[in-house]
Amino acid sequence: METKENSIVLYKEMEWLQKVIDQVICSYLLQEGHENHWMDIPFPETDQDTENTTYYQKLKEWNLNQYERLCLALILAPQIKPEVLDIFFSKNAMYDRGFTEFGGVVNKIHSGFLPTGQTFSFLITAVNPELRMEMLNVLNPSNILLKEQVLILEATESNTPLLNQVISINERWLHYFITGTLPRLEHSVSFPAQQIFTKMDWSDLVLEDHVMEQVLEIDAWLKHGSTLMNEWGLESKIKPGYRTLFYGPPGTGKTLTATLLGKSTNREVYRVDLSLIVSKYIGETEKNLSKIFDVAQHKDWILFFDEADSLFGKRTQTSSSNDRHANQQTGYLLQRIEDFPGVVILASNLKENMDEAFSRRFQSMIHFTMPSPEERLVLWKNAFSGKCQLDPDIDLENIAEQYELAGGAIINVLRYCALKAIQKNGPIVGYQDLLEGIRREFKKENRTLSVTQMN
Repeated sequence: METKENSIVLYKEMEWLQKVIDQVICSYLLQEGHENHWMDIPFPETDQDTENTTYYQKLKEWNLNQYERLCLALILAPQIKPEVLDIFFSKNAMYDRGFTEFGGVVNKIHSGFLPTGQTFSFLITAVNPELRMEMLNVLNPSNILLKEQVLILEATESNTPLLNQVISINERWLHYFITGTLPRLEHSVSFPAQQIFTKMDWSDLVLEDHVMEQVLEIDAWLKHGSTLMNEWGLESKIKPGYRTLFYGPPGTGKTLTATLLGKSTNREVYRVDLSLIVSKYIGETEKNLSKIFDVAQHKDWILFFDEADSLFGKRTQTSSSNDRHANQQTGYLLQRIEDFPGVVILASNLKENMDEAFSRRFQSMIHFTMPSPEERLVLWKNAFSGKCQLDPDIDLENIAEQYELAGGAIINVLRYCALKAIQKNGPIVGYQDLLEGIRREFKKENRTLSVTQMN
């Protein structure tokens, strides 16, 4: 029923758009009825059923003005009722060709008219050129339609002017307006981040007591930060959001901690893909990063930057234009992180790699150390507590004492041993297979097992 009601609402919106387009062209060409104005055409009427549809809920939530609503209807048209735009195929009799001012393109896949920024500009400014700024405000990156990635601006060629770019609706939002369900953001160039999860619980995270205490401070902020800011009045004294640095060797629990913080507070955690963000071209890195922050600005997400020193590393002396650009980039990143109202976690192997300007602005800096023998024993017991079991003759305390491994490496040993065990048609792991699994992890770090360790 909901999908049916959503469709009815969208078709009514297309009828409104059709009337607007007809009136603008009529006024522009001074045809009969040109004295009327498109802004006087009423929006579709709503009733108790339709006003609760996803489309109208978003119109209210985003508080769209008439120009923004017109743009939204225009980008929906090729997907909902493409024939609404067929009038833009009209020919200019004077030149025997289409009207340049209508903009638009046609591609090989879609035979209908695809609107561009120029099409939208024509509807707003054809009769009222003084409204050009209103039109440009809708296409500005700070506008809610672009921030939420509802509106997509797509250049058909490099260096395409803004108004020549195709304007279209994001498929996620089209799906939402029709079905009422918003699909999860997919990792891509346009959204260089990926949601990460864990099936583990706090009991699986083995950290020193003072480290866990610092982690639980972040958990407390996630649970009570809104109350402190709004009800306790701290918004006038401190910046919104929470910024923290996790640093320490690989496999010591930095990523797991980030996902557990999200899991315990019902928040989505997105790991930012720095390989898609960092660019050698001036301004591109900032542009790529803004795609993340602009979307996350209105969400209650945790942003996790793994190997963050590649993006937030120390600034250099400005001996060249490249150095100056790198420093400007770092300054931009610092500002975006400071202004972000959510939680940002940067992860690095070494604290010394991070720029001090970031460090000064973090609420916490948590050192994830290599686990002690006692902590390693807990990690080994946790790892082999399921179907896959160690041979009872294996001295696990001795294993934990001899082999310095992080939790992530121990899980890798479990994976190797489980594969060996299932190939032998049994869940029991022997000493030699366990030792081989450990040797493989040592080899990754260019370490070798001593003769004493092997015996």
